Amino acid sequence: MDYEFHWNIVFQKMPELLQGAFVTLHVSVLSMVLGIAIAVFLAIAKMNNTKPFNYVAVGWIEIARNTPALFQIYMAYFGLGAFGIHLSPYMAVLSALVFINAGYLAETFRGGFQSIPDAQYNASKSLGMTSFQTYRYIILPQMFRRIYHPMTNQFVWSILMSSLGILVGMSELSGETQRLQSLSFRTLEFFIVTAVLYYIITKFVLICASLLSKRLFKGEI
Repeated sequence: MDYEFHWNIVFQKMPELLQGAFVTLHVSVLSMVLGIAIAVFLAIAKMNNTKPFNYVAVGWIEIARNTPALFQIYMAYFGLGAFGIHLSPYMAVLSALVFINAGYLAETFRGGFQSIPDAQYNASKSLGMTSFQTYRYIILPQMFRRIYHPMTNQFVWSILMSSLGILVGMSELSGETQRLQSLSFRTLEFFIVTAVLYYIITKFVLICASLLSKRLFKGEI
């Protein structure tokens, strides 16, 4: 193997790669926050017998969990354009990730809800608590404790899947890497550094999640 590595150009462009990494984190965090908020309602709707809400929840979950992430991004970026709705690459990737995160997390949340004994629901009713108070003070804290690790894994998945934004021209980490290597022709060097950056980002997220769990749940999970 007579390939000669040239790292100087990569290090010179590191600020642009780090900017792309920031965009990756930004879209991943925002998609998780919005996905969690929607997933809670989808999980409750799926467990509810009210048919219109149940049908919407089931449809959302089935599509999100059984179609590729690439399909969702393409539908958001190209598909909606057929109806006159033109999203930027960032908004297309964000919309797709929110849709998928909500679908996956809804099933995770539903499992968390169902793991809580019915006696706790009945006890809250006997104390005169409303449904909102029951979920706010009793059910949701326990549910999030039980599904914390799967939720962390979903966050890592979002970070890695955001790299598909390269296919619609989004300037996240992979997109910046593709642009820079096409200008310098140092493909191997740029993608090696990018792989290391993805690794650092995901390990940082996992370490922060572990520290946060110890603070929130006192090391119980």
